[in-house]
Amino acid sequence: MTDDIDDIAEFYNKDPQKEHGRLERHQLEFDLTWRFLEANLPPNGEILEIGAGTGRYTLGLVQRGYSVTVVDLSQENLMTCKAYLAQEGLETRVQTILGDARHLRNVPQKEFDAVLMMGPLYHLVEEVDRQMAVREAHARLKPGGVIFSAFISRYGIWGDLLKNVPEIIAHKDVVKSVLTRGRDPEDWPKGGFRGYFAKVDEIAPLHESTGFETLKVVGVEPCISADDESYNKLEGDRRKLFLDLFYEISTEPSIVGASRHLLYIGQKITKRFTEK
Repeated sequence: MTDDIDDIAEFYNKDPQKEHGRLERHQLEFDLTWRFLEANLPPNGEILEIGAGTGRYTLGLVQRGYSVTVVDLSQENLMTCKAYLAQEGLETRVQTILGDARHLRNVPQKEFDAVLMMGPLYHLVEEVDRQMAVREAHARLKPGGVIFSAFISRYGIWGDLLKNVPEIIAHKDVVKSVLTRGRDPEDWPKGGFRGYFAKVDEIAPLHESTGFETLKVVGVEPCISADDESYNKLEGDRRKLFLDLFYEISTEPSIVGASRHLLYIGQKITKRFTEK
């Protein structure tokens, strides 16, 4: 059974600027994600960005010469994305489409060199919906094309909750539900952030069952827990050196799940061989 996610669209429609500013607060997530994009994207080509939000990655992709097709569930996010692109004179180089990651029927029928899903999979609380979204992305990729999928870690979020929402610990039913099911209880009221919190060991199988070869599973905020401020204030060589270090250790299995946000990088398998 698929989920009604109209409340997710409304959540983002209410305040697209809040979403735009999120990566200003989480700068390591943004910087480290870009390191992996630059290391794994083809040097040029067409990119399908599913769940592009207000275009924080879109702008950088277009500036690097890629052709980008943007899909988002929120009309306000898309309008904000177009406004930021227009400020840079880039709005004519991006196609924007209102749509659902599970149903890409409005996306042109062509094969893309890469797909970014930097948000949809952590709002699809039903496994069948996550499977549908990955299948849709797979169908739109060229053989050998690369996918980047973002997740929120089931165990990495607790430092952030301790810092920003410490009262959550008194809601024992919520804590238990997140730890055991990766989501809020069924009777938890809608209207705020509603998401799915993944375990590291389920991310690669989700993609591999659709026909992807796993390249990396990354923690894009290694070692900092909820301490964004200490990284954000770094400048110059010191910032670069820490970013170099975090890039180097971000795939270390013992710490991946402690990151709040996780990144899957995979490649569409060109052929399947079976032994006879």
